[in-house]
Amino acid sequence: MDKIKETFALLERYGQKHIIKLLNNLEGKEKEELIEQINKIDFHQIMELYENTKKDMAIKENKIENITYLDKAKLSKEQKEEFDQLGEMAIKNREYAVVTMAGGQGTRLRT
Repeated sequence: MDKIKETFALLERYGQKHIIKLLNNLEGKEKEELIEQINKIDFHQIMELYENTKKDMAIKENKIENITYLDKAKLSKEQKEEFDQLGEMAIKNREYAVVTMAGGQGTRLRT
């Protein structure tokens, strides 16, 4: 099966017939580039993510509690440098963190 037929089969399998119509109207390099882009898409993952949006999510806890935090303005220069280094290391190691921030109301409300 050639690349175009494989791409059409993929699009058909995931209900993307409108893209097949678009491809049939393209020629040459434009068509090749779009086929290449389509084949880089993980349609299975997209469909899985979409199906997950339809699921009911159970909230295990419905209480709000204060969490500990650091006020950046009150950190020493050394602490800021340490956190910068930790952040850079996390990025290099492809790690991530969730940060909860609040603020801005005082500025907007002038309090």
